[in-house]
Amino acid sequence: MHTKTLSELKTGLAKAEFSSVELTEYYLQRIERHNPDLNCFITTTAELARKLAIEADQKRKKGDAGSLNGIPIAHKDIFCTEGVRTSCGSRMLDNFIAPYESTVTAKLAQAGVVMLGKTNMDEFAMGSSNETSFYGPVKNPWDFERVPGGSSGGSAAAVAARLAPATTGTDTGGSIRQPASLCNVTGLKPTYGRVSRYGMIAFASSLDQGGPMAATAEDCALLLNVMAGLDAKDSTSVDLPVPDYSANLNKSIKGLKIGLPKQFFDSGLDQNVARSIQQALDEYKVAGAKLMEIDLPNMPLSVPAYYVVAPAECSSNLSRFDGVRYGYRVSDPQDLEDMYKRSRGEGFGAEVKRRIMIGTYALSAGYYDAYYKKAQQLRRLISDDFKQAFTKVDVIMGPASPTTAFKIGEKSDDPVAMYLSDIYTIAVNLAGLPGITIPAGFVQGLPTGLQIIGKHFDEARLLNVAHQYQQRTDWHQQVPNIFK
Repeated sequence: MHTKTLSELKTGLAKAEFSSVELTEYYLQRIERHNPDLNCFITTTAELARKLAIEADQKRKKGDAGSLNGIPIAHKDIFCTEGVRTSCGSRMLDNFIAPYESTVTAKLAQAGVVMLGKTNMDEFAMGSSNETSFYGPVKNPWDFERVPGGSSGGSAAAVAARLAPATTGTDTGGSIRQPASLCNVTGLKPTYGRVSRYGMIAFASSLDQGGPMAATAEDCALLLNVMAGLDAKDSTSVDLPVPDYSANLNKSIKGLKIGLPKQFFDSGLDQNVARSIQQALDEYKVAGAKLMEIDLPNMPLSVPAYYVVAPAECSSNLSRFDGVRYGYRVSDPQDLEDMYKRSRGEGFGAEVKRRIMIGTYALSAGYYDAYYKKAQQLRRLISDDFKQAFTKVDVIMGPASPTTAFKIGEKSDDPVAMYLSDIYTIAVNLAGLPGITIPAGFVQGLPTGLQIIGKHFDEARLLNVAHQYQQRTDWHQQVPNIFK
């Protein structure tokens, strides 16, 4: 059953080939069996899942089924889920039981999904490897000695090992697309504002965006149909009609103009990964697409710009975690100042503290203009580069990660090397564009991913372009032998 895609499971439920109770129990058993090896779940909600599955089957019998009725999925532990621990991968929120529901999880629940649990992640979504989690690193299903990518590594690993047919993730600088590449799954980062951020614990408010992760583009389309849309609770969500993202999946891509940024194929890209990406591009040529080189001259500046903007916003957002209202608090504070200092010092991990300090410095008097303002100006130039490119091409393609998955601990002592893992994804967040990563082959047994970038609110085209590739290849169907 775990080899079926979400869309196949949806069809099977509709035809009564199996019930939601049977399906949910099947996945709960897989999680119980394999999660100890992978550590991709922080919390498993078995009792709740069984209850929701029973309700889903009853609704189906009454003819009251939602679009995803009875489908079991897992949520990244950054989305607040009422009555269920929402830790954000941090000691700071280890004891936090969310008193309300995020818009994303609420919409999916309304559509009838069954929540299997909450997936492991880099602490407060800060990391590229899922090694900063308070609950320990997630293992890559293709090689337990390697990282799954981050920060949505738990979500990516859960789909790759088929412990869930789909998961939710978030992407601030590549945190859906990069782990999708390293784990051989499909991950979509929508346009900024397309999916509500309400109830999604904030890292960098102008960059964060929730999105779906699944085996196929078709499955991501089904999820985005539910997740997208205006939300009165989120002032940054956009008031635009939500199209049926499944409607044009089978549309021909003959004549599609694909831009290849020369900055994506530089010396920093592993040559074996480059060959894998080139083979994927060749497949598009066979399908009738046209390839042309484009220039994104300011893209190399995206990493330094991002690592001023994101820490500055994280410094502001994480100031609320002070041991006063909720979250971790030291047991024997001497006074208020001591409580603040030690609660934050003990509650946050090293990477989070590093980014808070960078961000506070960049926002401080005398440095704001030199750093934060300059980074925002660079951000505009990067966005303008994309706008110029999209006057000539329909989509932009390239790698999602410069390498395949690296070994756990390999970059832990070198934060800058870790930051460069997202060099091909960060610019997309700075410009607020949609991007999707799809499986594109293997290098020495490890997955590689092709990244496709589109114009603002052009997710339907991205999903169509990704789906057409997946109709011609079977990389997305590959599962590690131990999880078959």
